[in-house]
Amino acid sequence: MIGLIMVAGVLAWLMTAMLRRYALSRSLLDIPNERSSHTLATPRGGGLSFVITFLVALSVLGGWGYVTPSVLVSLLGAGGLVALVGFMDDHGHIAARWRLLGHFIAAGWGLFWIGGLPPITIFGVPLSAAWLSIIIGLLYLVWLLNLYNFMDGIDGIASIEAICICLGGSLLYWLTGHAQEAVLPMLLAATVAGFLVWNFPPARIFMGDAGSGFLGIVLGLLALMAGWINPLLFWGWLILLGVFVVDATFTLARRLLRGDKVYQAHRSHAYQYASRRYAGHRPVSLAVAAINLGWLLPVASAVVLLKLDGALGTMVAYAPLVVLALIYQAGKKE
Repeated sequence: MIGLIMVAGVLAWLMTAMLRRYALSRSLLDIPNERSSHTLATPRGGGLSFVITFLVALSVLGGWGYVTPSVLVSLLGAGGLVALVGFMDDHGHIAARWRLLGHFIAAGWGLFWIGGLPPITIFGVPLSAAWLSIIIGLLYLVWLLNLYNFMDGIDGIASIEAICICLGGSLLYWLTGHAQEAVLPMLLAATVAGFLVWNFPPARIFMGDAGSGFLGIVLGLLALMAGWINPLLFWGWLILLGVFVVDATFTLARRLLRGDKVYQAHRSHAYQYASRRYAGHRPVSLAVAAINLGWLLPVASAVVLLKLDGALGTMVAYAPLVVLALIYQAGKKE
């Protein structure tokens, strides 16, 4: 098992190099504009490396019996569809309504095969209505895959976030006696790490919508799968997702209240203001790792191990992130 994970990481690294060469030969470049956080034309679409290696390795695990057919079909279908929509958008332009339709279809597919939303209790009140669970599950997955796309705006940040979440989720499994369930998050972390070698600031290739959307929906589904093992594990994963959830949601809410066209590109996320304040992407991306490992992971562990109320623990974890969003003026008009 460890061998397969390591091989998948190396293959993702090699494939990223191949994709970079391909993008340069075909002039598939991300050209800087007034909305960009980078200044040099950079190849894009490198996220396909971890998409392909993860899905292939996942299929191998399914063939070996380490992954149930329902999980296999859920991740292959949902992740593959979102990556395909992102790939097509990277190479052309797909109208927002059609992208969103594809996202909802993918979310519905993934949600159906894992059995829907796990039994979640919010401040002691169980979320029991089936129709409400379906709506919340769909909105949760679609928002998560889109916010991951929004947050992939500076070098390394989306890759580092995914790796930290997966490592944290794996640790939660280990702490609760479910170490065997850590294979999928560890596999995803390894394949993204292979890509990060090329994406670490200063990035030599960008992830693209295919990669960022894929990470969003796969991480969302992994969190829901954790909830079926132990509802508190879902809250632990949701806490680990905090940096991206708070920044993207706070920014979107502020722009909506101001009447901005939220579908237009912008540079008003907290992490984007921070990267300009500190004149670089590296300190901000590394700070995200520090927040994940130094704050969110301990809180998530406390919730899971001490059996604290998940919603309350999430609020405690997110509170300092909201303060940071205010300090760095997330959503402020540029």
